[in-house]
Amino acid sequence: MMSMGFRVFERGWQPVPDLVEQFRNLPVANISDVMGRLNAGGDRLRPHHDRTYLCGQALTVKTRPGDNLMVHHALDIVRAGEVIVVDAGGDTTNAIVGEFMVSHAMRAGAAGVVIDGAIRDVGAIRAGSFPVYAAGVTHRGPYKDGPGELNVAVSVGGMVVNPGDIIVGDEDGLLAIALADAEEVLQAALLKQKAEQQQWERIHAGTNDRRWVGEALRKGGCTFVSRSEP
Repeated sequence: MMSMGFRVFERGWQPVPDLVEQFRNLPVANISDVMGRLNAGGDRLRPHHDRTYLCGQALTVKTRPGDNLMVHHALDIVRAGEVIVVDAGGDTTNAIVGEFMVSHAMRAGAAGVVIDGAIRDVGAIRAGSFPVYAAGVTHRGPYKDGPGELNVAVSVGGMVVNPGDIIVGDEDGLLAIALADAEEVLQAALLKQKAEQQQWERIHAGTNDRRWVGEALRKGGCTFVSRSEP
């Protein structure tokens, strides 16, 4: 009999490193825009490292708040290029990872760590380039009793992440891209980036067309009120 809530599932998804690499350094805001602005990792999940871009496929962990036993097991099985994504319930009472665990993840070749919970040893983490996102910081350490599950659907900052999803992150925040949608999202994001580059060129040249603002105001029925001098 399976122990409900205390299980490790095998990976049911294929690694797509070439596809993942094409997302690297695309602005997360642009990717979000072409996905309808419907998905986001929430404003609490912030980067605690330098400006290094986060990009990789999700190895998901669901754990009891304040407990990191299953996160330790994730460190033992993580593959190069994977992002360890931990649903710790958003609780920041106890740190789920610290400097030692981040070092283990780095040596294993992980692409980064996302914790919907707290971290500690933040000074050392901030001094490094290994991507670490978390909801908070505390000095209080974790428990190591379980339960928890690996390779299951999780929620981090209100965003559902499935095993194998492509995770991207920059200073604006995090985004998960379903593998089934990844190619379509990539092409749309590349077109979005090209259009924005062209807009930047027009702005710097002073030729950017701003007529759309007035048209939107008129369409919305905006009234322009003149004031007489007293």
